[in-house]
Amino acid sequence: MKGKTKVYNLLLIIHVIGCLLLIGIVLMQTGKGGLGSAMGGSTEQMFGGRGAAPFLTRATTVLAVMFMLTSLSLSFMSGRKAKTPSAIEKSLQQGQTAPSQQQEQPAQPLPGSTK
Repeated sequence: MKGKTKVYNLLLIIHVIGCLLLIGIVLMQTGKGGLGSAMGGSTEQMFGGRGAAPFLTRATTVLAVMFMLTSLSLSFMSGRKAKTPSAIEKSLQQGQTAPSQQQEQPAQPLPGSTK
């Protein structure tokens, strides 16, 4: 079980890093309206005369595929984890009612009081 946890944690770290890189790559691309250069200058100045379109397009594709694969892997692995039942689930399995669902007993009158 320890080996599966290590693989799951490593895959989760790769997934988070890939998500952050994908967000950064998408924000660096120039859109049709030209808003991509609003985040600190034009990408053409950063990547040369031809611009960054081929590099950014390829990086976006690779990161999107990585995002999908890690998402599917993490969801498959989390569905396979052995889940320990909570206290409420244990009590329901044993046929008891949960404490919040127990019926309240009427209060006993105090000695000496008339009702």
